[in-house]
Amino acid sequence: MKTPAFALLLAAAAPAMAAAQAAVSHHGLPPMPLAPPAIPTYAVTAQHALGGVGGWDYLSLDPAAHHLFIARDDRVMVVDTTSGKLLAEIPGMQHAHGVALIPMGHRGYVSNGHGDNITVIDTDTFKVTGHIAVSGKDPDAIIVDAASGHVLAMNGHSNNISVIDPVAGRELTTIALPSNPEFAVSDGKGNLWVNLEDSAQLAHIDLNTNKLLQTWSLAPCEGPTGLAFDAGMQRLFSVCANGMLIVTDATNGHHVAEIAIGKRPDAVAWDAERKLVLSSNGEGTLSVVQQYAQHGKERYRVAATVPTLKSARTLALDADTHEVFLVGAQKAGKGMPVEGFEVLVVGGK
Repeated sequence: MKTPAFALLLAAAAPAMAAAQAAVSHHGLPPMPLAPPAIPTYAVTAQHALGGVGGWDYLSLDPAAHHLFIARDDRVMVVDTTSGKLLAEIPGMQHAHGVALIPMGHRGYVSNGHGDNITVIDTDTFKVTGHIAVSGKDPDAIIVDAASGHVLAMNGHSNNISVIDPVAGRELTTIALPSNPEFAVSDGKGNLWVNLEDSAQLAHIDLNTNKLLQTWSLAPCEGPTGLAFDAGMQRLFSVCANGMLIVTDATNGHHVAEIAIGKRPDAVAWDAERKLVLSSNGEGTLSVVQQYAQHGKERYRVAATVPTLKSARTLALDADTHEVFLVGAQKAGKGMPVEGFEVLVVGGK
């Protein structure tokens, strides 16, 4: 049931460290504001109690259907984002990590970390329709590449990526990596980038050949997890366990900015219309980082730090409404039972 949000006020963030103001010329790139414009006031606008036991991982949003998919260990929870009601719980998962959606095909692909397979679900009926075995170990983050239509599963314990043909329902090949992959993004033009958690690197992959092209250091980042992409500026946003956001030039691997954010983030999103990077931090905050231009230079600043809920470390962004959906629990921790699991909605007006 939808309940009023706590009276959470926007907290002004401490100034980003000097490295956050690292700037580069953006000659020939899309125009940006000449000075940091005011951003909307972000706050938690709704909380929806879901309850239930078990941990959780990535969130996936189907904005047209208003459905939020939550990977919840032994099941996938489906929530109506307009009402906050739990629509379904799809059982049979084996430590589910994420759900890759193909809305036009009415299908979702769930990575099962303990099953070394991908469960296929019907996103209309919320039923399991099949399973796809992968040769990699512990499939974790999972995405769809728009150019090829392939589903890509990041295998955390075998340091590779499974390339899956969803039409044929089988793994086509794997892409070897030098370290364990976390989240990945593709540009729909044959390029894939993936955070490598243990080695704090960013890998660049050619999806036309399924080959690793190069790796770039993300230092001083430690434990990169979430990754987002700004196609217009060709920027990659990696969030790190030690409370860093690294902005990388996707064309050459150079660092554009290094920004202090909240600690223990596990997901990040890029709001292209508002020019904002949104990081969900396990410490219980949402970092709102603004991209802007000043004196002809590209700059970034932490524009706001929004109190959320400790453990709310993953998110999904609705690009049309600019709402951010997060999940967390009132009580959660390693070896502890989960209590008070809920969806939080953060809006900015």
